[in-house]
Amino acid sequence: MNPFKLPVDELQRKARAVRRRIIQLNAGSPAGGHTGADLSQADILTALYFRILNCAPDRVEDPQRDIYIQSKGHAVGGYYCVLAEAGYFPVDWLPTYQHSDSHLPGHPVRQKTPGVELNTGALGHGLPVAVGLALAAKKDGSKRRIFVVTGDGELAEGSNWEAALVAAHYGLDNLIIINDKNKLQLAGATRDIMNTDPLPEKWRAFGLEVTECNGNDMAEVVNTIESLPQNGKPQVIVAHTEKGYGVSFIQSKAEWHHRVPKGEEIELALEELKDE
Repeated sequence: MNPFKLPVDELQRKARAVRRRIIQLNAGSPAGGHTGADLSQADILTALYFRILNCAPDRVEDPQRDIYIQSKGHAVGGYYCVLAEAGYFPVDWLPTYQHSDSHLPGHPVRQKTPGVELNTGALGHGLPVAVGLALAAKKDGSKRRIFVVTGDGELAEGSNWEAALVAAHYGLDNLIIINDKNKLQLAGATRDIMNTDPLPEKWRAFGLEVTECNGNDMAEVVNTIESLPQNGKPQVIVAHTEKGYGVSFIQSKAEWHHRVPKGEEIELALEELKDE
């Protein structure tokens, strides 16, 4: 079971703390970061690690643990902040993000960072591996679940849809796919760069069960995940988010895909994210 099981109000406070860490983490990185993507997924990852996932820092090799895969590997900064908050490694490591010889490189690396399950960053790889893990768990009779977060821009990669075919064919109802649908990628809107809409209908056409929610509303995120139907199908949550959510001058602005706060922007962002 999850060692925290936080109620929604505490999860909301935890997500704000995670977002503050994201600002500080990216501001101190010598190689930049992906501030917008880190912020959009913060509520989803906070809900998973502090309430949903059957895993814990002292059970990282437990064969029955749930597995989380950060398929949108460029958003690793937010992932690191959640892992540190949850105790997978010391928070003192966060200021070393992307520094030489750091345990925290610019994309997830299992061999370097405690808690990371899969090396990701080449988009379109996370879901296929998650499908393999889910299929293996089924064959082993394991009760573990496999969770994977993808970006919406990432879904232009065809490997995701091949994986969806396999997941549906084998009835992998232990697989939960969460689309962080923040509607921006690289330098513009996903609909203009490579339109993947309508996403819910696409997933359903491949044989998966789809639920939609506001991915920046903690109560909705928790209720959606905890209410997923048990109907023999893989589950997809299309989580509608805003890139850069939580900081007004970052939110929904494409230029923050690969930009970090500097100077007074740091203090302005932290002020907006202070505890209410």
